[in-house]
Order: sequence, then structure tokens, then C-alpha cells
Amino acid sequence: MSVVLRLLPAACLAGVLLAASQPALAQSGDADKARPQQQQTGDAKKDSPQRKADDLMEVSRQLAGPAGNPECVWLGRRVVNLLWRDDMDTAFRHLDLYDRFGCPGGHIQATFRCVVRQGSIDPKAPDSLQGRVNTCWVNPAAPPAPAAASNTPPAGTTTQ
Repeated sequence: MSVVLRLLPAACLAGVLLAASQPALAQSGDADKARPQQQQTGDAKKDSPQRKADDLMEVSRQLAGPAGNPECVWLGRRVVNLLWRDDMDTAFRHLDLYDRFGCPGGHIQATFRCVVRQGSIDPKAPDSLQGRVNTCWVNPAAPPAPAAASNTPPAGTTTQ
């Protein structure tokens, strides 16, 4: 009887290990079929590495000096984006790298000033911040976007 009690836990452990090493029996079919197919739409092309490299090269052609260097463009845009989202710790870590590459700190200031001057960003449009940062990076002196028409009546008039 003691031999059975001694072998029972070992047999249970071996059974558990054997069951855990086998694929789940409830899952059937090919795992590749279960994965959704990535559609080759504009979104997939927009995030391609070639598209990003072309964008950096285009900015390099538009900007003279170190602000147009690909590493300065990439890090600088990230810093401005992080500053806008109030992630100061990460922004300052990126800013240290930005400075280490010899990129101009004044360009960060001018770009952030441009982004702030243009007012609030629609939180429902996720690419609006990135688009504004990209535009301001290339032309920090860009005029602010036209303000939306307000619904307040002009001074001196009343509504009935």
C-alpha cells in the first residue's frame, strides 16, 4: 500500500506534465488561418519603412543645416510630440539624445512654439498631432491655423 501512495503523486505529476506539453485539443484548424490578414491599404503603406525613410529624406532636402539631418528630424519630432502630451521625463531623455547628436535645440523650441500657437488638437483625430508636428518641423514660422468661427454674437448686439 505504501508503494502505491508513493507512486500516485509521481504518476499525477507525469500526467500533468504530459498534458501540458500537448497542444490544446479544443483548438482546431490552422493557426495561420485564425490570424487576420493584413490589408494592403493606405495605412499599411503609410507605416512602411520605405515611406518613413522617404519622408526623412524629403525633410532633409527642405531644411538646411543639422535640423534636417534624419536623426535630428526623427528625435526632434518625438520630443515635440512628447512635450505636447506632457510626458516630460521621456521628452527630456530624448532631448539628451537630440543634443548628443549635435542637433539644434532652438529648432525644438521654435517647433513647439508653432505647435502651441496653433491651438488645441482634436483628440478624435489621432494623426492630427503628428501632422502638425511634421508641418511645424519643416516651417516653424508657419502662421497659426485660422480660428474656428465662434458662436458668440458681436459686442453690442443682443439675441432675442
